[in-house]
Amino acid sequence: MIGDPGLNDFSVEANGLTKYFGDYKAVDHVSLAVPTGSIYGVLGPNGAGKTTSLRMTLGIIDPDEGTSRLFGGQRPQAVRNRIGYLPEERGLYPGMKAREAIAFMGALRGLDWSEGRRRAAGFMTELGLERVIDTKIRKMSKGMAQMVQLIGSIVHAPDLIVLDEPFSGLDPVNQERLEMLVRREQSRGATILFSTHVMAHAERLCDRIAIIARSARRFEGTVDDARALLPMQVRYTPRTAGDPATVAANLPAGAELRGDAWHFAIEDADVEPLLARITASGHGVTGLSISRPALHDAFVHIVRQVDAGFDADATEDAVEEASA
Repeated sequence: MIGDPGLNDFSVEANGLTKYFGDYKAVDHVSLAVPTGSIYGVLGPNGAGKTTSLRMTLGIIDPDEGTSRLFGGQRPQAVRNRIGYLPEERGLYPGMKAREAIAFMGALRGLDWSEGRRRAAGFMTELGLERVIDTKIRKMSKGMAQMVQLIGSIVHAPDLIVLDEPFSGLDPVNQERLEMLVRREQSRGATILFSTHVMAHAERLCDRIAIIARSARRFEGTVDDARALLPMQVRYTPRTAGDPATVAANLPAGAELRGDAWHFAIEDADVEPLLARITASGHGVTGLSISRPALHDAFVHIVRQVDAGFDADATEDAVEEASA
């Protein structure tokens, strides 16, 4: 059922999702628009509201406010067989063998049992897991059982795959297998939406990301958009040391000398003027590296800004209460 995505084609459109648990607002007007055929990451600290947002998006729980539509406007319950979902809480029947567990999960989404067993063997062979095809779940490691459940979530070839913290608990080898599987499913035409608080996976995989902190969406865009929120980092080693004050005069304010190299931040527009000053200074260049901050740095920057705002609000509330 997967077709060529149009210019404004979204597999997921969630608008203003809000959820209260008692007096606590777990999700605060979160909106997501996931382009068809993309890999989209929902990032955030533990407890930020990622899981609740995904569950409302899929219609597993109802929002107190807001709406969610899939595949151009359909309600989630009407298209359940087109979705593959790996929940944060893993769970398989321990007495089942891997092949049967995968086929069973496919059957719950309308896949023929024998076809499910055939596809299960194909997936596990492709991922190098053929040795445990007929192993019971109870005899598997936690990570291996998690891979089985992941395969079971996609064995029916869904158009939309939603993975809640899929990398949690996996060793590096199985993390690599999972990344390969995600890319394979995207190449098939599926849309992948996953949550994580591990930035390295999002940086390698995602076409677009949303960052949720303190229950609300704080950023949406590409990984490069997020990284561009911070200035580039420069490491400069002069050919001749000279007087540090003289070298520093040609560098941005705040430049620090660590060993024989200078470290400082710089905006994109200042790169060429910097190079001209260094060239004209006569100190020369032994080493010069200019790098964009990682997604991890941008994520920490955004979350800390949000936390600082909340701390400021709490301080103001305390002052008002004390003076009342």
